[in-house]
Amino acid sequence: MTTGAISPPARRGHRLYLLGGAAVFAVIFAGFARSYYLKALFGTPALPWLVHVHGFLMTSWFVLYFTQVRLVAAHRVDLHRRLGTIGAALAPLMVIVAFVVLRHAAARDARNPDYVGPPPLQFMGFLFFALTVFLGLVGAALLLRRRRDYHARLMLLSCLSMVGPGLARIPLDQVPPLAFLRTGGPFGAFGLDMLIVYACVGYDTWRNRRLHPAFVVGGLLLLCEDLHLIWLFLRSATWMHIATWITS
Repeated sequence: MTTGAISPPARRGHRLYLLGGAAVFAVIFAGFARSYYLKALFGTPALPWLVHVHGFLMTSWFVLYFTQVRLVAAHRVDLHRRLGTIGAALAPLMVIVAFVVLRHAAARDARNPDYVGPPPLQFMGFLFFALTVFLGLVGAALLLRRRRDYHARLMLLSCLSMVGPGLARIPLDQVPPLAFLRTGGPFGAFGLDMLIVYACVGYDTWRNRRLHPAFVVGGLLLLCEDLHLIWLFLRSATWMHIATWITS
């Protein structure tokens, strides 16, 4: 997804971007299958129209991402450039709609005495941070669109940054052989939300015999998100004051 000229990557390299994005979307599809993608089969409650818009935009991002990767692999850089303008507009629109959806959800849950789950105002802040990381990665990729090696990896990282919400909705704890994936942690070998990142970075490093700087910076951002370091701020009185104002 770019608005400028890039040179096509090696044929063998584009598989990393396809498989990495596909792995993230598989997790998102599984997590939101009952409530969105396959809700007609499960009879789950109807969703507000804005949530449908949010789901459509998020899904559209992956469709566009896969299309762009295939276009570069097919040496259709001209069409890749044209579609890149859609990606440049879609990313901020996705984030704006997601912010609004999260604000409404947090306000609703904070006022519901029967709500069971993570603290809604703090969880809203955590997802705000995740969306900011996503938008930052996309923005950096667009700024570096003439540096194919940076651009492709940053776009992949933007997809990897969205795995958390889907994973959180998969009941891994109810499947004993998979329960350790929830508790392995980011520095363990089995932190599932970082496992896809580890796999992509590891494969790319092995194939190119070096750790690419884009994966260093982007990977550290995702690791900070996974380590929940942002919660140090979200537990503060300052954030609670801000969050109360946002949802009021």
